[in-house]
Formats: sequence, C-alpha cells, structure tokens
Amino acid sequence: MRPLFGNSLRPPPSPRSELLELPSSHRLPLSWLLEAASPPIQYRALAEAAPESARDPERLAALRTAAAGWKMAHAIARKQKDTGIWGGSLFAPGPNRAYGWKEAGTVFQYRRLLEMGWSAEERCFRIADRFLFRLLSRDEDPALLMEFQRPAKADHALGRWARQMGREAAAAALARAGRVDDPRLRGTAHRVASDISQYLRSELAQKPFKKASGKPVLDPLGYPPTIFAVEMLAFLPTVQRERAGFLERLGHFFSAAASRRAFFIQAGKRFLPPLFEVLGDPLRADAQGRVTDIPFAVYWLELLARLGLVRQIPSASRVLARLLSECDEHGIWSPKALRALPKSAHPVIAHYFPIEGPGKSPAQRQTDVTFRLGLIARIMGIPIEAI
Repeated sequence: MRPLFGNSLRPPPSPRSELLELPSSHRLPLSWLLEAASPPIQYRALAEAAPESARDPERLAALRTAAAGWKMAHAIARKQKDTGIWGGSLFAPGPNRAYGWKEAGTVFQYRRLLEMGWSAEERCFRIADRFLFRLLSRDEDPALLMEFQRPAKADHALGRWARQMGREAAAAALARAGRVDDPRLRGTAHRVASDISQYLRSELAQKPFKKASGKPVLDPLGYPPTIFAVEMLAFLPTVQRERAGFLERLGHFFSAAASRRAFFIQAGKRFLPPLFEVLGDPLRADAQGRVTDIPFAVYWLELLARLGLVRQIPSASRVLARLLSECDEHGIWSPKALRALPKSAHPVIAHYFPIEGPGKSPAQRQTDVTFRLGLIARIMGIPIEAI
C-alpha cells in the first residue's frame, strides 16, 4: 500500500526559474470574500485573517450569526448522537473499507464544525468533550475503542494501537477547540511530544520499516509523528514554548524528503493503509514550489505556520511563496488554468477543505485558498492590508 504522505504524484517538470521569496506584505481581498464566499469563510476572514482595524463589531456579530445558522453545519450537528459521537467511529475521515468505516467519525466532524466557524461553547462540543477527555485519561473502558471494540477482544495489540491513535486524535480535536489550559490535554501533549522526540533521536527514524508476514510495515516499536499529533501541537502555543528543542528537531525531520516506499501499518493482526503517519516532508514540491495537491499543501502550511516552522523548512517556504505569487493585485488566488475547485488525495483534510458551499460560481474555486493564504500570512506576522 503506497502511503498518502509518500505517494508517487509529482508536479510536472518546469523550466528553471528564479526562486520566489516570501512577500513583505499581503493583501486580503476582504470585500470580495464578503461577497463571494460562504458564511463560514466570511466570518473567519473578518475574525481571524483581517487586521483588527478592519473588524467592525456589528458586522462581525452578524457574520458569526450567519455562520452559526449555515445549513451545511447544521446538517453535521444533527448527525451527532446523544453520547456525543458521530458515525459510530472515532477518527474516520470518511468511508474506508480497510478500516471498516462507512462515514466520517467524531474527531473529523467535531473539527469540521470548528472550521465552519462554530463556537467551541456550543452544546455539540460540550457533550463530545466528555467522551474525548475520557480518551485522554487512559480509561480502559472497551466502549472507548469504538469501531475497534469487537476485533480488539481477540487482538489486544490492535486495541493498544487504537487507544494510542484515539488519544492523539482526541487531543487534536480538543486543542483545536481551544481547551489549551486543561491539564489533561497538556499532559497528553507532553507525553506525545516526548515519544516523538525519542523516535526522532533513534535509528528507527532513519530505518523505519521492517517485514511482517512478507509485507513491508512501519516498525511497531517506532513512534513517528502523526497528522493528529502535529495538529495538536500547532494549537498549543504554550507547549511549543516549553518544547522549543523538540520543535527544532521536528522542523529538521519535516525538511527531509518523505519515503516513497509503499508500506502498511501493522495494528495487531491487521495490516492497514497508512493514513495518518508523517515520515518526512509530505509536500512533494518541485524546485519552484509547485505542488499537485493544493488543498493539502494549504493545510500543512497552516499547521507549520502555527508551529513557527514555515521559514525553517525550505520546501514550505517555496510552496507558500509560489501560492502567494499566484494571487492577483487584489489578493485573490488566481492561478492559471483553474477550471474547478482543487481536490485532494489526502482524506485527512476532509474536515478542513473545502468549507465553501456548493455552487457553480467561478469564485467558489478560489475562496477557500484565498482565505487560507490570508490566514497563514497573518499567523506568520506578515503585514495584512484588507481591501
């Protein structure tokens, strides 16, 4: 199974050209977004990407109400069960036969509502938090294994893998919701950071694979970063400050090319496709910063920006500079030959992209990326001019 974070898709070859540099400022087309984008993008563009001087309190309150009333978000909220979970699964990004998933699960639906601009104080988050915090407490209740409960009865190693992945997924969701001061979340974050740090210092980081039943697998003794761990850390600035040395090592790890080798995850007796593990730089950019998967690139760049690592990682700087260079004079992302909404091969960003609604307007191909680039620039401290 070829990993999604190490796939064979490569940008088409391009002629040698002068490398782009990150700009000294960025224009956010706020007026255009407020006309062309979905309510969640409108609200978040004004609340998060625009400079404070551009935020009219009355307009912001009206946009917050519009985002809270958006039909697509309410359709997700209605699927939540009284127990606080979605889809009968914990960390399913969507249907996947190998894992036995039929629809998106709790962690992805929870974070999707947050990406749609919903307040983390809404009831749907509060009742889900009870379940997610139980995962962090290392509660051994079999019910917390969710979709893996039945097979884990006869396969304890599968159960251990599911609990570990479940804790990281729950921590990512709770960090994204802003539960940053809770000691249970901080404790989990430090444990995960320590385990990943030990892995990065070990020989397994250089030779992460082994054979099992004739299949190449990621060594079960290793603890590489997962997309959940990275997102968790991205939304915990206090932990970042306390683990500065670890973040520097993580930046070096993400600067190295990810393995292109096809492999499986051995979870007990099961061999699963590698959906969440990150084994190096997942961007696959060419020398001019071009990538084939724009949605994933924007997601990854936002996480690196929150971690303060974009400028440290050469490929990330190139890709961001390329994407910003594709914005027109008003700041609207306008690459050549954009004929449809960009699509991703990475199911792990199902909660993140797109947050634009359905429709046929050409602008809907651009609103998500335009907003995200403005947000990334603001996170990185690049001066923003709202127009």
